[in-house]
This record gives sequence, structure tokens and C-alpha cells, in this order.
Amino acid sequence: MNTHTKLFISFVFIALLASCSSGNRRSNVSQGTGLEINSSRGGFQYKTNYKGQEAGPGLVFVPGGTFIKGRVQDDVMRDWNNSPVRVQVRSFFIDETEVTNIMYIEYLDWLERVYKNEGGNYRNVYLAAIPDTMVWRSPLGFNEDMVKNYLRHPAFRDYPVVGVTWQQATNFAKWRTERVNERLLEREGYIKKGVSIQIDSIMPGSEFNTQTYLQAPDQVYGGAFGDKAGRNAEKRGRDADSTSLNFVKRKDGLLLPEYRLPTEAEWEYAALGLSEIREYNSYRGKKKYPWAGSSTRSQKRKDEGDQLANFKQGKGDYSGVSGWSSDNADITAPVRAYPPNDYGLYGMAGNVAEWVADVYRPIVDNDLSDMNYYRGNLYTKPAIGPEGKTVVVEDVELETTPNNKLNIKALPGEIKFTEIDSSDAQLRPNFNKAYNSDFMDGDDQSNPSEANMYKFAVDDEGAVIANEESVKSLVSDQTRVVKGGSWKDRSYWLDPSQRRYLPEFMAADFIGFRCAMSYLGESKKKKRPRD
Repeated sequence: MNTHTKLFISFVFIALLASCSSGNRRSNVSQGTGLEINSSRGGFQYKTNYKGQEAGPGLVFVPGGTFIKGRVQDDVMRDWNNSPVRVQVRSFFIDETEVTNIMYIEYLDWLERVYKNEGGNYRNVYLAAIPDTMVWRSPLGFNEDMVKNYLRHPAFRDYPVVGVTWQQATNFAKWRTERVNERLLEREGYIKKGVSIQIDSIMPGSEFNTQTYLQAPDQVYGGAFGDKAGRNAEKRGRDADSTSLNFVKRKDGLLLPEYRLPTEAEWEYAALGLSEIREYNSYRGKKKYPWAGSSTRSQKRKDEGDQLANFKQGKGDYSGVSGWSSDNADITAPVRAYPPNDYGLYGMAGNVAEWVADVYRPIVDNDLSDMNYYRGNLYTKPAIGPEGKTVVVEDVELETTPNNKLNIKALPGEIKFTEIDSSDAQLRPNFNKAYNSDFMDGDDQSNPSEANMYKFAVDDEGAVIANEESVKSLVSDQTRVVKGGSWKDRSYWLDPSQRRYLPEFMAADFIGFRCAMSYLGESKKKKRPRD
């Protein structure tokens, strides 16, 4: 038997083994019915060759796992708000850097060109998105140059945007979702080339919206999708007619999940970069910072002694001595100015603190939830009109915040959502109401026997009238968690476990944000002794 014959027999044997291991499963035949899938003659159509979720622009994949969330050092501030708890985090994507000034200006430019020149309430959409540049002011400090220049001057284009409220950050993430998914449809030929950048031709209500495209496709682009349809959106074959259009559906796996703020657990897990100290199925010790070791200074020979993050080093010392700066920044710094952590993420300690999604409470209770912990759920559903169709928002919806600022609630062309009602939650063992920000948070209202339905005065619209004289805490359902240290903070706050809070409608010169995205699919199976 010659060598070629042996190789051929070996190849056949391996192929037979592979077919046996797969159980003779064919991707184009249903395991449930035996009928053909994706047949050209009709029948059930499904994307059986899905290769996995692609990373959106700017995102880095973070594999999920279990970790101890909470402090690893003495609580010198005596806040007692980050006791260690073990939680599980699912795999997700997160921005490589904080959102920069140029990224946010792109958003403002889009809003200005679509809404500002329309006048009336449309102009307020643009005004509501502008960061508060006056956060730089100090009664005893000269910072007017920063007020005027930090956001828009090209010298600061790669610096993290600040002066952004939690509400503004959330609205930016929504806008980013629409632009990225519109680009994907354009790339795959479902809309015409160039549509995504023809901003000046967009009228309020005629912009792309992912949820509208999926749930009410005939109303996307203000009902004018046919004018923007690409070659792959035109149906062909016996089912096609002059008005037929082919829309991407969720089951096609093309459109990405929404950009959003990371949960507190996701942010802390990503910041720690525990893969750096993992060996087989356990972690070797703990991490105080996003880098290994207990010092804030580099131990590498080429930059030994330099600070690994941008933070305040002492009273009146933000950067060190002139000519020998130890962190090369007195205020904020470019987002890639310091080395990334083991996941490849920049700025997870220092430079700016960051908004995360969670409503703040002093206690994180893993007895109630130890998987993907998050406080702030509000369960909604698409509103359905009298004719049984999904309702689309027709006009701008804005609200005035307690500090007399504007917040964007909804834009024309979006699906209108409403809170689920009692019929949706009836006899469900896992939840019983739409609003869960205050769920089991320890106050009297968490006790079913202390229901507040008849205990508070309400106005004509049913809203509770607050008695300001009785308010004794800054913590409320509008208070959001802030994570990480900043250029204004001492090294204590560089520890990713530290927690602070601020009302969602307020901003500061030391708080920025980055976006995250859920990962859809199975966990990575490859095992390695260490990363």
C-alpha cells in the first residue's frame, strides 16, 4: 500500500468520524420536522450559517465569568457601600476608550443639521444634548479657557468628553445604535449607498430607527423606505410584486444589539482585567487596580516610576514637577495616554470617572440576584394603536429636569413604548411590576404590606407630591452610580470597586462615560492555562 493510498484512507476515516460526531445533522433540514430549511421552493427560512456577532465600532470583547465584586482595601471613607459579593457577568462588549470630544461632537453635528434649523421645539433637541461646559468653572480658579474650548477645540479632540449627564450619555448611546445599524444595512445592500451620510436631506421623523425598522418597517424613514431601498431589499422570484420589499429581521442576525451604558458589575469586571492573574480555573490573588501590583507607578525599566493613570497626587499636585511630570497631565489627558489593562481597555483608572447604568443603592445584594446584577429595570412594551398597529412617535418629547435643563424623552420616528401593566405580570414568578429601580432596597416601600398607594398626596396626573421638608437623603431612584477615579481624585478612587453617585440630570468636569453592548451567543469554549 503506497503513501497516497494511506493518506486517502486516513482522510476518509477522519471524514466518517466527523460525520458521526455531528450525529448526521444537516443544517438545511429541520431536526423537529425533517422538512427542508431555506429551500428555494419555499418553506421555513432561517440563518443556519450564522458565524457569530461582530464587534461594533470602537468595542472590545470581554469574556464573562465569576468574580468578587467589591472592595479589596480598607474603607477609609467609611461609606460601607461596596462590601465584597460574588457575582457572575455574561460576556459583553465595551468601548476601548471613553467617549471622546470628537465622538460626541459628531453626535451634536448630526442633531444640529437634522433638528436645529427646523425651529420651534425641534431646536431644543440639539440644545438638550449639549454638554454643560460651565462645569469647569471654579469661584477661585481661572478656567474660562476650558469653558470655551475644551469641548470643540481640535487640541482636545481625543480627550474624554465631560459635562455630560447620565441622561445625555444614554441618549448618545441610542443615537449611536441607529447610526451603526443603518451603516450595516447599507453595507449589506439593504439600503442604498450613501444614505447614512446624507444628513442634510433628513427631516425630523424621517431618520432611521432600529426598533421601527424591526417592528413597523413600513414606517421607517417616515414611511419612505422604498426610496432608500438597496438591491437586497427588493424581492425577487414568484412572491415579488411591484411593491414588495425584503426587510432584515432579528432572525437574520445582521443588526447589532443596542449600545448602552455598562452595568456597574460589567464595568468593574472589565476594569479589573482579572485574566491577568488567572491560572487555570482560579485567580491568583486579588487586584487593587486595573494593572497588577499594589503601586500606581510603572515597574518597567523604560518608564520606571511613571504613573500608570492620571490622578491627583497630592494637595496642589496634579502632574508633578515641570520638566519631570510623572503622569503628563494636569487636567484630563488623551484617552490612550496610559497603558491599557489586560482586556485592552484604556482609562479604566483615572483621567475621568464614568457613568454606569445602575440606580445607586448602598448595598449590592447578591442573595436577590447573583447573575448580571443590575438595579434600574423598567419593563416596557410597544404601544398599540386603535387599529392594532404599533404606534410611532410623531413629535419631539422633552422634559424639564429639576435643575431646569432639557432632557430628550423621545424623537419622531421612534417606536412609542409604554410600561407593562398588571395583565402582563399576572401570576409571573419572576416579576410582578414594570418599575423595579426600588425593588427590595430595604425601605418600607419594599415591603408589600407597606404599599404606598394610599399614603401619599398626588397631583392631578397621579404623580406623588414630594414633601421637600421631609427629604433626608440624596439617594433616590434618579441617582446613578459613578465608577472609577479621575484627574481630580486621589489614588484611593483608582480602585475599580469604589462607588460614588450623582443625580442623573447633573454633570461634572471629572465624569465621562463609555458604551457597552450585550454579546449574543455561546461563551467561548477554548480553555487556556492562563491568558
